[in-house]
Order: sequence, then structure tokens, then C-alpha cells
Amino acid sequence: MNATVEKPRIVAWMKPSCGWSQGVRAVLRKYDLPFEDRDIINNPDNYQEMVAKTGQMLQPSLEINGKILADVSGEEVEAWLLRNGLVRPNNAVPEVPINQPCAHELPGAAAAASGVTFRR
Repeated sequence: MNATVEKPRIVAWMKPSCGWSQGVRAVLRKYDLPFEDRDIINNPDNYQEMVAKTGQMLQPSLEINGKILADVSGEEVEAWLLRNGLVRPNNAVPEVPINQPCAHELPGAAAAASGVTFRR
């Protein structure tokens, strides 16, 4: 049985390698939903479009059948899709965590990236 009711039109404004963005992509792949992946880092026009459409500067942000979901995690996107009947529940496991920040936002990442070490 197909996991979708009817394939929605999805535009997703995301970073190429952010944990939040990867989580959203994983949810969309879990339900076999095609989407336009608009890179906001390497294409400034995509970033400006996202800000104009969503009214804010945070990503991932999606437009699903005309509805804006701004600054969301994969977990939030999945819940919204299910709640609105756009997908049916399935037991597929996403290939990456769907509710995880970008690597540089994880605890301890700033110290590791800067080479700074702390002594007790």
C-alpha cells in the first residue's frame, strides 16, 4: 500500500548539510514525497525567497500545498503531514535523526571546532 494519500507540492528551503535540514529530508524520503530542495547557503536568491515567503530567517522552512511551515524539525514536519492526512503512518526508519541540530550547534562543538580545551 502506498504511504501517501495524494502527493503534495513541497518546496523546502534548507542548508545542504544541517542536521535539521537532513532530518526534514529524511522524513520526506520516508514517505516518498517529491520536493524542491532549495539551497539557502549557496544560492542567496533562495534565502531571500525563503525570508519573503515565511517572514523570518530560520530554516528549514517548507511550503506544502501553499501552507508555510517555518523553522521546523523533521519530527514537526512528520507530525504535521500525519495530522493533515497527507501521509499515512508507516514503520520505515529514517536514515538520520529527524530532530537534531546542525553539527556546530551540538554541545561541545564550539570548543572542538575552535581547538580550545578546558581544564578542570
